[in-house]
Amino acid sequence: MELKITDGELGVRPPVTKPHPGFFAQVGEERFRKLVDDHYEMIRNSDIAFLFPIFDEEEFEQAKKNACDFFIQICGGHPYFAENRGEPRMVGRHAPFRIDEKARRRWLEFYAELLPPLEGEGVSPEYIQSFWDYIDIFSTWMINTK
Repeated sequence: MELKITDGELGVRPPVTKPHPGFFAQVGEERFRKLVDDHYEMIRNSDIAFLFPIFDEEEFEQAKKNACDFFIQICGGHPYFAENRGEPRMVGRHAPFRIDEKARRRWLEFYAELLPPLEGEGVSPEYIQSFWDYIDIFSTWMINTK
């Protein structure tokens, strides 16, 4: 497994491959929700916390749920995101936030800490890599600020 962060650049949107559905199948919904929850809790006390609604607990919990619903759907699970929020259109949804390459890298660094332990829980390293490869490249699409 190689959780390498690809350089991102404003306006460059490389092709993205969705994670292997085996990732979600092996992680399961409950553990997947914990993964996203842990990620958001790392963000809460970080230098990118300003990009998230950390001062409104209800909004912060909703943001966690939305992120998890999106990832579950992208990974081949139930289409919660589409049912609750419609088309993902993530670039547009992230447009109000000033996301630069540094913030994107920080966001990814937290997942780089959280993903390796999944292997010890029985998740295939190839499936973990497929999820990483997805978030690494797709996150470059969210860069909207130099």
